Amino acid sequence: MLRQETAQKQEKGSTKIVGLISDTHVPVRAREIPKKVFEVFEKVDYIIHAGDLVDLSVIDALEQIAPVLAVYGNMDGPEIRGKLPKINSLKVFDWKIGVMHDPGTLFGMGKMREIAKQNGFHVLVYGHTHHANIKWEGEILFINPGSPTNPVPPFITKPTVGLLTVTKEKISPEILVLS
Repeated sequence: MLRQETAQKQEKGSTKIVGLISDTHVPVRAREIPKKVFEVFEKVDYIIHAGDLVDLSVIDALEQIAPVLAVYGNMDGPEIRGKLPKINSLKVFDWKIGVMHDPGTLFGMGKMREIAKQNGFHVLVYGHTHHANIKWEGEILFINPGSPTNPVPPFITKPTVGLLTVTKEKISPEILVLS
């Protein structure tokens, strides 16, 4: 598992792909991570999990694909809180990608902006709401990958994950619906 690291191996490749996932809630909402997640993340270089894993086996499963950087969420118990931080970051090329489960999303962008600026984040990945969202504010990207274990319709939100395509020049975000 990645802690707070700089991705040193990246210099040999000109593009890195970061898989984004949050709110898996395994085994409460689903017995396991949906198979489609493994297909979508098949070629990623890193995975960022924005909390509410509920069980650490989620990290073990995702690490079969790529190194995982994770934080705890409000539904994560003492075992997970003891192993994962509240906020974390990964540097890919010269981009600092931060992650936090709930950076105050329900109170608007103010707290999120403050967290991103205080930590020098170019990207802030977050979860908690289960609603996928991409929002650029100037040079800072705020992205919520949603949840891959959201119930299938008739519920409003579909199961989703995110991808960041990172080069030395830019970051391109994408949300993928798992259906």
